[in-house]
Amino acid sequence: MTSAPRPPLRFSKMQGAGNDFVVLDLRDGASPPNGVLCRRLGDRHTGVGCDQILTVEAPRSADAVASYRIWNADGSSAQQCGNGARCIAAWLVRAGSAPAATFVLDSPAGSHAVDVLGGGRYRIAMGRPEFAPARIPLHGFNTAQDLYVADVDGASVHFGAASMGNPHALIEVEDIELAPVGTLGPALQRHAAFPESVNVGFAEVLTRDRVRLRVHERGAGDTLACGSGACAAAALLMRRGRIDREVAVILPGGELVVGWRDDDAPITMAGPAAFVFEGEFHV
Repeated sequence: MTSAPRPPLRFSKMQGAGNDFVVLDLRDGASPPNGVLCRRLGDRHTGVGCDQILTVEAPRSADAVASYRIWNADGSSAQQCGNGARCIAAWLVRAGSAPAATFVLDSPAGSHAVDVLGGGRYRIAMGRPEFAPARIPLHGFNTAQDLYVADVDGASVHFGAASMGNPHALIEVEDIELAPVGTLGPALQRHAAFPESVNVGFAEVLTRDRVRLRVHERGAGDTLACGSGACAAAALLMRRGRIDREVAVILPGGELVVGWRDDDAPITMAGPAAFVFEGEFHV
């Protein structure tokens, strides 16, 4: 006796500033994807292809319209994804499940207010950045520092560090085109100072209101955009006095606007969210 074929898995392909996603609707209580399915979906040759898989699920808090979870293309789970949050917001608005002005989403890292800006743009309140080493987590340091120093493959590397619900390290460079994203990024991710690995950003300050950024993400590699990475980079540079409290962050896939009124306020990120195509994946 042969088992009945499984029904195809319906999905939406979306992208925000080039950071691309496969979005699955699990609000009917369907099981989340396991690591094998995430890797199949994420494969750009034999699957759909994406940086992350996002699942739309029932809300976890009384104020939220929905919640979402995040898996990287390698099957590992993630706690935060700013570009993904905007895509989930756009998905819910299109589905008629969220008002067209403001609403709240639950993520693995907390709850986030969403403002619909029009023209396919959304602003997400990403919460307050954390700088205490234990909160990142960052081992080997007892107190927050403007710059940390670590020996990485025999070289001294200076970096800032913060958490946006996920860990980030930031290295400021003079020329983003020459930044060693593909070598230093993975090397710092493997360093013992980051027990949960880390998203590694490389930032070039152009002016007080414009920054160029590239991010080597955990589980995804050198990405076209990283929303939480843009927020972490902006927060670290703002605290150093290098940039203003509202800044355009220019990533390879597009531009995000990050604002942080003061240290006690949530940091916000605004940018585009776009639908690419709808499909069915035969599992």
